[in-house]
Amino acid sequence: MRAAVVAPLALLSATRKADRQNPLLHFHRAISNRFHDLAAATAGAVGHDDEELSDAVLIRSLDECRSPRALPALRSLHSRLLHRPRLLSDPALQIKLMRALAACGDPRGARLVFDSAPAKSAIFFNVMIRSYVNHGLHRDALRLFADMALRHHVKPDNYTFPCVLKACAGSSHLAGGIQLHGAVIKICLEANIFVGNTLIALYSRCGRLSDAFQVFEAMPSKDVVSWNAMIAGYAQNGRFEPAIELCREMMALQKPTPDAGTIASIMPAMSNTKKTNINLIRKMFDEMNNKDLVSWNAMIAIYANNSMSAEAVELFLRSEMEGVEPDAVTLSSVLPACGDLSALSLGKRIHEFIERRRLRPNLVLENALMDMYANCGCLKDARELFETMKGKDLVSWTSIISAYGKNGDGKNAIALFEQMQNSGIKPDSIAFVSVISACSHAGLMNDGKYYFNYMTECYHLVPRIEHYACMVDLLGRSGNISEAYDFIMKMPIKPNETIWGALLGACRVYSNMEIGLIAADHLFKLVPEQSGYYVLLSNIYARAGKWKEVMLVRDMMVSKGIKKLPGCSNVELWNKVHSFHIGDTSHPQSKEIYKKLDYLMRRLKELGYVAETETALHDVEEEDKEGHLLAHSEKLAISFMLINTSLETLIRVTMNLRMCGDCHRAIKLISSITNREIIIKDTNRFHHFEHGVCSCGDYW
Repeated sequence: MRAAVVAPLALLSATRKADRQNPLLHFHRAISNRFHDLAAATAGAVGHDDEELSDAVLIRSLDECRSPRALPALRSLHSRLLHRPRLLSDPALQIKLMRALAACGDPRGARLVFDSAPAKSAIFFNVMIRSYVNHGLHRDALRLFADMALRHHVKPDNYTFPCVLKACAGSSHLAGGIQLHGAVIKICLEANIFVGNTLIALYSRCGRLSDAFQVFEAMPSKDVVSWNAMIAGYAQNGRFEPAIELCREMMALQKPTPDAGTIASIMPAMSNTKKTNINLIRKMFDEMNNKDLVSWNAMIAIYANNSMSAEAVELFLRSEMEGVEPDAVTLSSVLPACGDLSALSLGKRIHEFIERRRLRPNLVLENALMDMYANCGCLKDARELFETMKGKDLVSWTSIISAYGKNGDGKNAIALFEQMQNSGIKPDSIAFVSVISACSHAGLMNDGKYYFNYMTECYHLVPRIEHYACMVDLLGRSGNISEAYDFIMKMPIKPNETIWGALLGACRVYSNMEIGLIAADHLFKLVPEQSGYYVLLSNIYARAGKWKEVMLVRDMMVSKGIKKLPGCSNVELWNKVHSFHIGDTSHPQSKEIYKKLDYLMRRLKELGYVAETETALHDVEEEDKEGHLLAHSEKLAISFMLINTSLETLIRVTMNLRMCGDCHRAIKLISSITNREIIIKDTNRFHHFEHGVCSCGDYW
């Protein structure tokens, strides 16, 4: 019995002695114990018994561990390597282990290997510093670089400096970066392309664009990363024009060729930019030989961010045809475009793809999907998605509150706002805009006033111009035009276009010419080229029968070269978005569309419908006005859907303008005589027409 006990004790003593002689082996035994259970469970990942594996196979297996998913297999390899102390003392293997651990998401484990190495060359430090930088541990990287020279007396090389400069950039450590730049010059490394690229990124990150450009200009050779870094530096610091000019120069030189990183770098400069700039980037995209997912995502996002929804959807469909599988980033960009176009079929197909690929939960993607349903007028679908989300942030709550508000359901919007607060989420300024706007659309004046005051009294939020605009709209919608005007006069901030526009819209509804003229005067000074406000003023005059003044407004528009924005309505059918303009005859079914529209107008007149010709801009013959109103884009779109869809199909139309009074009245009657539900999204809100009634209560 005693002999049976002594043998294991002797073996343990010998093992401990071997551990003391080999610190790396001691380290590996320690971490092996930590991961013993997982290693045992994944031992089969390597696929062979330990005796069958040669040293070369084990080393090659380490090279295959390059992602967090490979971490269990890597830990299994650890357990096998414990039995090969000769291998564990090899510096090359130690470096492979460090790289593998870092690639698998364990920089701390890599540091333990680093610390256990008895002798460390520059490559050890380079691998460890790079590991820290790649995991965002920039301060740790800088501390290790300091130890490299001061404690270990190891000289940095041309691979060290780019990594350390990245750490300076990542931590915005400008002073350290400048010192390193000086050191680089002293050892004649300033011509190194990797050093130069990292210096550009460092100076750009710290807002020193002139220094970044000086480095860029001085580089004897530049690769695509150099150009991308400089473009990104300008774009991220709000210097959009130089960023775009650099793109033009790069395209003209064609050396180097722009890549996906170039388009990603210019993206911050592409929000609300000129169409010529977008066309430039599209040309760059089209000329790229190898388009990866990043380039497709960037180009789709540029279109979506510039309200070019049709182009975003078209490009997404083209990417599908070319076999590019989208990811969550792609879908988060194209879903808002689907919502803008009311492209519900495509939106639903994307939803099915998300579920099939199990891309949920993903908060950004789910919020975009919910917004898509809301912007297509599908409140039920938006709410169902909202309720199934495992996590909800402030954006989620604000989106669903806004959705109910735009659809005129103020009571549900308020209920959700209260539910959000009860869940522990604190509303911000945007959330209050959503709930006050919801009160306005639903005509809940007292509730709107309550939340406006509640915002400042309870949450100490200072009202912004958007909140004041909601209040003006709220007061104007309820017919309190004078109170709305007094409210504007007492505002602590200068009223803008939105404020005066809301007041002018209310004056049109309630035919208040006196205050309407004041609002119009301010608008013509603020936005003299915005045609919509001239049209609103002319409508106020027309309702009062002041045709001389109507003509004066018309002459004013002509003299200033202002043209009324042509109306455009979109509908989705057969997996395609069909667009109609006022008086449009370009559609292949144009004859059938106008035939259907003529039939509808005859039926409407039998019910007593008379065209609201007083809202037409010109004082012309009544018959001409009526013909002009007949061919409005939304009426054409509805006629197209009526002749191509079954009785149970809900008709959805998206407009680029506010719906005119005549179309609103006509569509109420059309919904009644055809027994069809029609949802129209104009620039103000959603209109749900059913059985001759509209959800807006005839105020929009």
